[in-house]
Amino acid sequence: MLYGVIDVGSNSVRLMISNGLETISKKVKTTRLAEGMSNGYLTANAINKTATAVCEFVSMAKEQAVDEIYIFATAAVRVAVNSKEFLDKVYSLCKMRVDVVSGELEAQLGLLGALSGKDGGIVDVGGASSEVAVIKSGKNVYSKSIKLGAVSLKDTCGQDYLSSKKFVIDKISEYGKVLPSDFYAIGGTATSIASIFLECEPYDPKKINGFKISAKDLSSLTLKLYKMSVQERQKLKGLQPERAEVIAGGALILLEIMNKIGVDYVTVSESDNLEGYLAKKMENK
Repeated sequence: MLYGVIDVGSNSVRLMISNGLETISKKVKTTRLAEGMSNGYLTANAINKTATAVCEFVSMAKEQAVDEIYIFATAAVRVAVNSKEFLDKVYSLCKMRVDVVSGELEAQLGLLGALSGKDGGIVDVGGASSEVAVIKSGKNVYSKSIKLGAVSLKDTCGQDYLSSKKFVIDKISEYGKVLPSDFYAIGGTATSIASIFLECEPYDPKKINGFKISAKDLSSLTLKLYKMSVQERQKLKGLQPERAEVIAGGALILLEIMNKIGVDYVTVSESDNLEGYLAKKMENK
């Protein structure tokens, strides 16, 4: 059996092809679904761009003769007042339904994908939300999603470091007390930061997976990114140019979450909620 799983994120759309035991390939398109939705509404441009990307991935999966295709959406669709417009647009283009997952489930999917049932914690900095979750003795002992992501931070504070930092520190207080654990960082923010440190060109998931990001190094990188213009960031070795606008904010959010939960480093995991969603589907079957 071959499976295609599509993650409709707030910054990008991703496709994973898997045989159920291992990931065969992953592809990504940056569409910025959450951009400009400060009033709670997805913009028409973001809806059209993202729905088109989803359906292109559906076609790509079918070309690879997958047996089943699953599509799930996270924060931007979850909180948008006009989310139905996006869901209807996807259905009109490719006759596929989208599963909109809750913030708590999103965190659990990240745990399942990164840890495969082992004890530990995850930090997932997305485009419009960030999740922290912990498994201990095989049980989910902490899971929290907050409405803060790299795209939404950019829309709120622009590229201003001081206002961004104040906003982030205030927002992450919502996490409260988090149980200590070995934490893994998942998602595009974490993998992009690892790729910058490693200067990966082309992107190499085998090098990224298992890379450790220290709070000290991340603090230096975050300041460096904020001092750079977006155009300068676009030239950074290892960074997708499409992420140049949001990578500084993403790095800042990850850093302040690390400070909040009291960890000196996080380990980057290539396996994330894509693998977690498929595992959940197979478990339910």
